[in-house]
Amino acid sequence: MPRPVPIDEHLARLAPHFTLHRPDGPGPHPVVIQLHGCGGRQPLHDTYAEAAKAHGYASLIVDSFAPRRIPRHVAQMTVCTGLALRGAERSADLFAALHWLETQSWADPDRVAAAGWSHGAWTIMDALAGAYPACGLIDGRPDRLDALRAAFLVYPYAGPPSLTARRGWGDHRPKVAAVLGTRDAVAGQLLPRRALDRLSRDGLEVEILTLEGATHSFDDPDAADPRSRYHAEHTAQVRAFFTDTLAAAFAA
Repeated sequence: MPRPVPIDEHLARLAPHFTLHRPDGPGPHPVVIQLHGCGGRQPLHDTYAEAAKAHGYASLIVDSFAPRRIPRHVAQMTVCTGLALRGAERSADLFAALHWLETQSWADPDRVAAAGWSHGAWTIMDALAGAYPACGLIDGRPDRLDALRAAFLVYPYAGPPSLTARRGWGDHRPKVAAVLGTRDAVAGQLLPRRALDRLSRDGLEVEILTLEGATHSFDDPDAADPRSRYHAEHTAQVRAFFTDTLAAAFAA
């Protein structure tokens, strides 16, 4: 477990590595917080952000590795294998991003979503499952998660030691949209579906887009994992699912 620190101290390290895509105008704009996978922040996140921007939504892309000085090759050996920076610990970044948005006049505090890819999805899910004590923040305020209208989870990691299947998300009730590939050799389908089924049983609105033949990281043309295959048509389908999910969540 990391050394406990105030959220402003954590944010001071994290915020220089934020990337913001904002629509024109003063706002307030709905915002989606993007959390990358264990391969690190990639150009694909900007393409999703531009799709959101075209619909009038801002995107805050959080680079979790740069402030921790974790290069990509190290992340592949440590974060991707679960040896370092597990989802519960990384959830500090989600709390810090929500905290930062509260200070931004252009952001609509009542219309916020979180989107995560693989490890980033695990991070969002663990945060909602009550992982706060393990994130290492003294004053992160778990109630900030109540602001989330939607959780968009792309090929989410939900194996051990993720928390959702065991705990559910308690009183947190965001709309849940998940993308699973039938040829995902990394996260698979069984364990993510088990976690999503738990949320459905708990009464959350869960929508699953299953892509036949899609591998892990199918939407990342720069994926380094040899088990991944980029698929342009699936990628376009998921970006449309992404903006449709945001539109439904932000309209509610």
